[in-house]
Amino acid sequence: MSEKTGKSGSIPQMSIDKNMLLKLRQVIERKKGQKDKVLSLLSTCKKEINQFKEEIGFSEQAQVIIQKVAQETQKQLEWHISEIVTLALASTFDNPYVFKVEFVQRRGKTECDLFFERDGFRVDPVAEAGGGAVDVAAFALRVAMWSLAKSRWRNTLIFDEPFKNINDKTRQTQEKVAKMVKVLSRQLKLQFIIITMIPELEEVADRVFEFNLIRRKTKIERRDNVKIY
Repeated sequence: MSEKTGKSGSIPQMSIDKNMLLKLRQVIERKKGQKDKVLSLLSTCKKEINQFKEEIGFSEQAQVIIQKVAQETQKQLEWHISEIVTLALASTFDNPYVFKVEFVQRRGKTECDLFFERDGFRVDPVAEAGGGAVDVAAFALRVAMWSLAKSRWRNTLIFDEPFKNINDKTRQTQEKVAKMVKVLSRQLKLQFIIITMIPELEEVADRVFEFNLIRRKTKIERRDNVKIY
C-alpha cells in the first residue's frame, strides 16, 4: 500500500517582514553615510598633516637661516665693538689690553661676555684689571654702542667723571686720554659733555664751563671768565 505525501518538489519559503527589511536598509544607509564622513575626515586629516609637515619644514629652514644671520650679525658686532674699544685702549696705554666681545648660549638664551685679553690670557676687567683701563673701555664702549644705533640724531653723549680712576703722576696717560676723546669727537662728529677735574680734558675742549658753589648758589663761568648767569 502506498501513502500520499505533499506536493512533489515543493520548497518551504520564509516570510520576511517588510518593516524589518526597511529598517535594515536604513541602518545600512546610515552606516554608509558614517563611513563616507569618516573617509572624508580621514582625507582632510591627511591633507592637514601633509600641510603641517610642509610648514614644519619651512619653519626649520627659516630657523636655520635666522641662526646663520644671527651668528653673522654677532660676529660683526663682536668685531665692531672690540675694534673701537681696543683702539681706545691702545691709544691710551703703553701695554694695552685687547677688548673682547663674545656671544655665548646659556640656559637657552644668548648672553654677551665682555673681557680683556693680554698675551693670550683672559682677564676679568673688574676683578683683575686696573680702574683706568676699565674707565677707558667703558667710555669707548658707550661710543661704540652709539655708533651702532639706527637713529643717531642725538649726537651728544654726557659723562660724569669718566676717567676718575686714571692716576698717572706723569700726566702722560691723561694727555693721551684727552687726545683720544678729541679724535673720536672729530671723526664721529660726536659732541661730548664731560664733567671732569682733569686739566688735560679742559685743554682740548671746545668750550669749558666752571661751576663753583658760593653761598649756597652755583656760579657758572666760562674759562675766559665771561659770566653766564
